[in-house]
Amino acid sequence: MEPIIRHFTDNDLYTFTCQYYILETYPRAEVEYTFYDRNRQVYPEGFADLLREQLDHMKEVVITDEEIEFMKRRCIYLPLWYFTFLRGYRFNPGELTISQDAEGHLSISVRGKWFSTIMWEMPILSCISELMHLHRGDIDRYDAALEEKRAVEKSVRIFSEGLTLGDMGTRRRMSFAHHDMVVRVMKDVYDNPEKYGAPQGKWPGRFTGTSNVWLALKHDCSPLGTMSHQLISFEELVSGVFECNFAVMKKFSDVYDGDNGIYLYDCFGDEVFFSNLSKRMAMMYKGLRVDSGSEEEQTEKIIAKYISLGIDPATKQVCFSNGLDIDRAVEIHKYVNGRLQDSYGVGTFLTCDVVGCEPMNIVVKLTRGRITERRRWNDCVKLSCNLSKTLGDESKCNYLINLLKPGAKV
Repeated sequence: MEPIIRHFTDNDLYTFTCQYYILETYPRAEVEYTFYDRNRQVYPEGFADLLREQLDHMKEVVITDEEIEFMKRRCIYLPLWYFTFLRGYRFNPGELTISQDAEGHLSISVRGKWFSTIMWEMPILSCISELMHLHRGDIDRYDAALEEKRAVEKSVRIFSEGLTLGDMGTRRRMSFAHHDMVVRVMKDVYDNPEKYGAPQGKWPGRFTGTSNVWLALKHDCSPLGTMSHQLISFEELVSGVFECNFAVMKKFSDVYDGDNGIYLYDCFGDEVFFSNLSKRMAMMYKGLRVDSGSEEEQTEKIIAKYISLGIDPATKQVCFSNGLDIDRAVEIHKYVNGRLQDSYGVGTFLTCDVVGCEPMNIVVKLTRGRITERRRWNDCVKLSCNLSKTLGDESKCNYLINLLKPGAKV
């Protein structure tokens, strides 16, 4: 079978921004990632072998001059030496363990140096998703004309409703081809408001770009992304649950000299984050990303925290990204009502909302780590503001949940 991933930067930007952070802060760290299928999907016989074949192709995928020049131009916060590192980087399939049990459930782990293994999350997820949609017949049934028409209609509504929105759909896309079309259409609709009937020839909303670096390059738009939960999950091993957010905020800001200033705060819930968010860090970061919990509740907590620190909430950005569709994004936008600078990252609804197609519900998460090869391994977990999104060792998760429950001293 032909390779699904053909471009080194067919990956989310936060993979690269986190990788550089790791090289600067924990270059000797070792980790293990684990694949989770939240739906307990039964995969067809031989699926693990097909996936292994696809991921083995990755050792031939290297970064090109074109990709480097694009990232130099668009990601000015990354130093020149990092691109020398990327030129020498090679995917190592030996870091992967892939198997399938008798019932058809898939098991995947990735283990090795953190700066190396971090590159596997998106290739694993996008390959699994596309292979399953191929197996189900979704790709053979795909009506390109219909789906492009639907993408246009979605884009018109997004920008008509005044949403500031970007694509974040690499990991659970139906296929690369569909993802490519979605970004192309969104860019075209936004760039040509008169062609698509915008009032007064201008959209009230804004297209912010795509998290996929290759598609940002191809369609000349902004690559989106700053950080992921794994940075906080790992830092908990070093700084403890009560201080890990502050430690990451400081280290991340030091690494990027103030750039990439949207902080993903919910790795261990909101209470532990807001309890030690200092005014200096709140001023230093442009804003926050809401990826779990009730968006309305989180909005009120964010506003209250900024006000308590003497900061005007209207000067701060908040990106909502928790499994949104357009209807939900519009509801949140109306609720925020200008009190914050709200924006939206939408994934599956853009890249796998295809007629007759059921999206996958899959993730790859950091589950173990150590800061050097000489240290003992420890469990890494993620709790978030939704217990349904809790991932990691059950005993550690339960311990932290009890420690951080409302009323506990933080």
